[in-house]
Amino acid sequence: MNTDFVNLTTENLTNEHLCCIIRSKKPHQGIDAKRQWLSDRLSEGHVFRKLNAKATVFIEYAPLETAWVPVIGNNYYYVYCLWVLGSDKGKGYGKLLMEYCLADAKEKGKSGICMLGAKKQKSWLSDQSFAKKFGFEVVDATDDGYELLALSFDGTIPAFAPNAKKQKIESNVLTIYYDMQCPYIYQKIELIKQYCETNNVPVSLIQVDTLQKAKELPCVFNNWGVFYKGNFETVNLLDVSYLERILKK
Repeated sequence: MNTDFVNLTTENLTNEHLCCIIRSKKPHQGIDAKRQWLSDRLSEGHVFRKLNAKATVFIEYAPLETAWVPVIGNNYYYVYCLWVLGSDKGKGYGKLLMEYCLADAKEKGKSGICMLGAKKQKSWLSDQSFAKKFGFEVVDATDDGYELLALSFDGTIPAFAPNAKKQKIESNVLTIYYDMQCPYIYQKIELIKQYCETNNVPVSLIQVDTLQKAKELPCVFNNWGVFYKGNFETVNLLDVSYLERILKK
């Protein structure tokens, strides 16, 4: 088992591969956007730790105060993503990555760690059943089943910002809030643009490009949020079939 891990820094960010999408040296606009997003976050205490291999094995987290999510709390870490795929699953890498995050939080005197979950596991969220094995508990929830999981070291707990529980907007058109943290987002936005243009579907694509915008969002958010007919639909990235199911409502 390879236990050689590396943390991304401003010095190695350009040359290290980003685990989410494994590619050669060929340019990839989603990866380029992710690198730029990361380059602006690393000085804020954002951590991207990955296996030092061509593999999808990584954890990504940040101080809650500077995490681009509508979650509030003091002195917490927020875990955006913990992902192990392919032949590396089942080898204990997820445990090692979570243990690193826990140790880092305790070393820095954090009050705890939190992450987004749901009553029913969502495909683009980290496995909450895995997190609960470490003692994470549900500390807040929305009416439609999204949950905030937290592991508190001192009894304090974070919460969804009140605006995140609105889950409604005034516009009835397909509306997507997104940032460039995930390298899949660029291609998903292009896919949606093309589909909506071809099928004459009105769409509003709103890039979340500041921390303030992220904290003030009217829905739960991990880098993506979809509304239709004024109602919140999902944090899942969309393919054509999923988009069509939403538009039939």
